[in-house]
Amino acid sequence: MKKALLAATVVASALTVSLVVVPSATATGWDHLPWSGHGQDRSAIPFTEATVTAGPDGSFTLKWQAQDTKRVEIKANGKVVAKGGAQGTAVVRGLPAADRQWFDFKPERGEALRLADRLITLEGTANFRDAGGYRTAGGQWVKMGEVYRSDALHKLTANDLAKLQRLRVKTVFDLRMEDERTKDADKVPAGATYVVADVFAGSGSFQTLPKTPDEAAKAMIDAEKAMVSGEGGKKAYTQVFEGIERDRSRSVLFHCTAGKDRTGWANAALLTALGVPRETVEADYLASNDYRKAANDAILSHLPPQQAAVYKPLLDVRPEYLNAGYDEVKAEYGSFDRYLKDGLGIDSRELKQLKKDLLVG
Repeated sequence: MKKALLAATVVASALTVSLVVVPSATATGWDHLPWSGHGQDRSAIPFTEATVTAGPDGSFTLKWQAQDTKRVEIKANGKVVAKGGAQGTAVVRGLPAADRQWFDFKPERGEALRLADRLITLEGTANFRDAGGYRTAGGQWVKMGEVYRSDALHKLTANDLAKLQRLRVKTVFDLRMEDERTKDADKVPAGATYVVADVFAGSGSFQTLPKTPDEAAKAMIDAEKAMVSGEGGKKAYTQVFEGIERDRSRSVLFHCTAGKDRTGWANAALLTALGVPRETVEADYLASNDYRKAANDAILSHLPPQQAAVYKPLLDVRPEYLNAGYDEVKAEYGSFDRYLKDGLGIDSRELKQLKKDLLVG
């Protein structure tokens, strides 16, 4: 978004384990979810669903669903913290403090899956999270700990920077415009390479604030289209894709101001390229509404009702915004593969290498 829209965004070893394990499942509704891989080639990793969610009390809720296995064992720090059947839920408490708590989901048959909570808790951000942890349509999984997405980094504390250094953040792509970068300069961890990848560089659009909620929503849709077909967007996302593909010493981080629009399309494009189903990509995109809820509510609470109604579409992420990006891909390139090749210059060899690096199973 250009200045007017951005103004709205900116304004804008004792171990206690308690288990609630669901009995082994046979045929359930899980098999028909779009990310379940039902009818797809079987992966070496039998999990069709697996998540780790950190609680405010330091607990972790683990959920999983696996095919062709009767028992699942989950380890943290090398110790078994949960056991169950093919489908289960477990709540784990009492783990030692860590930058990220990793869990190894080990099925009776097949390869294990390593996951953590997607959100990276930092003092200076609200929407810093892992890009991975999703299942592809073919049954592979996007590795976690390799690529991160975030909102602005100018409020990072010394503790935050030290944490990111421990998380191996080696390259930072800044998707913001020049005035944003000047006003709120990035703080990056020691040793990391900083790269400007200005999505709206050279764009003359989006200079005035919308006057109605409908105008605001249209502005967001137009911005999404410009991310896909604008010269700045094509150049910036080419930088990001090539940087991820070439960087063998990951982790890689890309971010904008709120971590939801320019960053949202970057992650949507990456996940789509890796073969993650559209429904899953949309859920990841819309999750910014949850992660940014407190910040957005604070902004809107200080505005008169009529003005808040206009600003809300600017602070939201909505399905129609993301869909506008995919529609622009179809209109301009015909297919997503052609967008990668003709728009971003990612050929089949580079895409194959990207999948080799970022997918397991």
